[in-house]
Amino acid sequence: MLHRRIRPSLQPLHRPLCVLVFHLLLTHICTGQSLLKGPPQPIVATVGGDVILPCHLEPAADVAAMTLEWTRPDLNSIFVLAWRAGQDLTNAKHPVYDGRTSLFADELRRGNVSLKLSDVRPSDAGKYKCFIPKLWKDAFVQLVVGAVSSPVITLAGLDKKVGGVMLDCESAGWYPEPEVSWLDGEGHVLSAGPTETVRGPDDLYTVSSRVTVDKRHSNSFTCRVQQNHINQTRETHTSRSQVETRNIDVWMDNQQRFSFL
Repeated sequence: MLHRRIRPSLQPLHRPLCVLVFHLLLTHICTGQSLLKGPPQPIVATVGGDVILPCHLEPAADVAAMTLEWTRPDLNSIFVLAWRAGQDLTNAKHPVYDGRTSLFADELRRGNVSLKLSDVRPSDAGKYKCFIPKLWKDAFVQLVVGAVSSPVITLAGLDKKVGGVMLDCESAGWYPEPEVSWLDGEGHVLSAGPTETVRGPDDLYTVSSRVTVDKRHSNSFTCRVQQNHINQTRETHTSRSQVETRNIDVWMDNQQRFSFL
């Protein structure tokens, strides 16, 4: 009689191993599917104001206890903000961001890692990196900083050679550097002198331009200052009657000075 060899069952050993592999696989798949997302378009901020750099985890997950980092590649990985064990490590920030960056602590449980930047400066413009080391996920946000102001038109004097008047246009407090143009009442560009640009210690630009107008031109004039990168335009208008009134004022002022001399 032949005896069949009975092998010990491996089922008790296979089950815990399969469960472990399943959990590891599930963790890997879930981690692989989570994404850290930033905005698809650059964020535009105004000098002196506050701005939020969006960054969030999808699907949402609690990241309050995780290490969270905001950096700028051009700052050699020095932190714009570092979050450790539920605390903002203020001593780890780059000095230029001291007291100006923060997270929304109540939103971290929902996967919101957005950065709030206060008192925006021209030097803040650039690319920012949002990073969660535990998940090895990152996202990038491009910040564009701008500053604008309305131009002012003044009468610069008389041009006796062409029988016209000279108008000056000046606009201070722009960033980045804008362009200046003069237009007549029909929207045609007038021929003007070269734009003068001065950059102040606050990194803001002051621009000025001069144009000479006479009777051949229309009844109104516009000085336009625009910056295409931040999609901002400011205009100031003046009419021929205003120019003529100023012309008389200048003429009378010159006459008084001549009489005094």
